[in-house]
Amino acid sequence: MTIAYHASHEQFAPSSLLEYVRLAENAGFEAISSSDHFHPWSERQGQSGFSFAWLGAALLATGLPYSMVCAPGQRYHPAIVAQAIATLNEMFDGRLSVALGSGEALNELITGDKWPEKQVRNARLLECHQVISSLLNGQTVSHRGLVSIENAKLYTLPGKMPMLFCAAVSLETAKWAGEWADGLLTTHRPKAEMQKIINAFRANGGEGKPIYLKVQLSYARNQEEAVSGAFDQWRGNIFQGSVLGELPTVAHFDAAAELVQQSQMHDYVRISSDLLEHQQWIEEDISLGFDRIILHNVNRNQKDFIEDFGKQVLPQLKNK
Repeated sequence: MTIAYHASHEQFAPSSLLEYVRLAENAGFEAISSSDHFHPWSERQGQSGFSFAWLGAALLATGLPYSMVCAPGQRYHPAIVAQAIATLNEMFDGRLSVALGSGEALNELITGDKWPEKQVRNARLLECHQVISSLLNGQTVSHRGLVSIENAKLYTLPGKMPMLFCAAVSLETAKWAGEWADGLLTTHRPKAEMQKIINAFRANGGEGKPIYLKVQLSYARNQEEAVSGAFDQWRGNIFQGSVLGELPTVAHFDAAAELVQQSQMHDYVRISSDLLEHQQWIEEDISLGFDRIILHNVNRNQKDFIEDFGKQVLPQLKNK
């Protein structure tokens, strides 16, 4: 089990994230997770660097394994995703895994194409996985379907096959992912719900495959800052996945966020200035058998989070 630091491109400039991942490695985090957005969730976040470009610099700047979420099929052609994955893994000794997801309209509608319903997006995701996997295995690929590709072959291949996870927030998607994905990435929720997600994945082909958990938290050295920081940065992200996937613009997310009360944030983000409480939350996650726990401190104070968790939380978790 490893503890990862999450690099949020929606919230921070790429140059700042390079600094944070260096600090995270020095503090004892054992892996890095990267988001991948074209737009932020809110004007208050205000960034959105190109993840694949940043990953080259970040992998060079640190020695940790990396993971990222990527939605092929609309904004990205799967052949270009495969080429990017292959190139980064050839240069950096297989240190990058990728969780493939069906995406959000917020990022994908920039192409001007229609946004498909969820069932179609999942079918497209599976086609993209098959294309990407075949290309990474050195095959020449032609395919006509929800995505099209003609006589494509990667001439630069990674030394070993990268792991292609599925990013899933629903029970149905987790169950489906067990059939084809190399692993599962999901998000935190009440313990009983997380156990159901794990069981669904493992019972349908996912037994023995790694499962990663992304945790949204807000830590600050005083409780008021932890609460206000979560509310400022993440109140537009607490809606169900069906809503998050469909809202088309940053303005729509900011309008929806106006309906959120600060008191509601505790139901969706682990907010506390108490390091022991954060440690206990993570220990409960560990007890469920996750292979990697990705910590996303959703407020803007990354340096205090990295420093304090590095000194007081991570050492305790490693001793368990």
